[in-house]
Amino acid sequence: MLIDNLINTFDTALRTVFTEARATRVHPDADIEESLADDQKQKVVALMRVNHVGEICAQALYSGQAFTSRNPTIVKSLQHAADEETDHLAWCESRIKELGGRKSLLNPIWYIGSFTLGAVAGAIGDKWNLGFLAETEQQVSTHLSSHLEKIPAEDMKTRAILEQMHTDEMSHAQVAIDLGGAELPKTIKTVMKISSKIMTSTAYYV
Repeated sequence: MLIDNLINTFDTALRTVFTEARATRVHPDADIEESLADDQKQKVVALMRVNHVGEICAQALYSGQAFTSRNPTIVKSLQHAADEETDHLAWCESRIKELGGRKSLLNPIWYIGSFTLGAVAGAIGDKWNLGFLAETEQQVSTHLSSHLEKIPAEDMKTRAILEQMHTDEMSHAQVAIDLGGAELPKTIKTVMKISSKIMTSTAYYV
């Protein structure tokens, strides 16, 4: 069982970081025409690269949490959330490609760091594991809201993607709370915000 778990976890890491993500849901912007001028694309690419890194980290967090959690209900919830995050990963990657941009060069590092955090959260107990998940999703939702304000008003394609991602993230947070997630100490929340700021600031450029 442990060997199978290790193999599946390693396979998830390789597919997340090194292969093209495949969405199971229709892309939210599928029926929306491109409206960005060339001089607007670079900023949107940078923002979507940050969002793509966020989804890389989400996959790693969920994988790490599921790897060390011993509660089948929580593992199932994490796997469902990870499936939706895979859609987000595919949507962000597709949008970056459409705009002629590139993904972060540091994705393997983001993945390893986030997997480690997730594994620790999963190991310290269910209520803290779920609390960590809820807080992560709430911070991501706040981050997405800020990006919705930063993208050009006419960029309805990116807006459609971010709005659906925001809806999904809020849903994941609520599920974690409903399953018994504990509110994290203020100090932990602050550390998470600082770590997120470092990641997003770096991913914007690299």
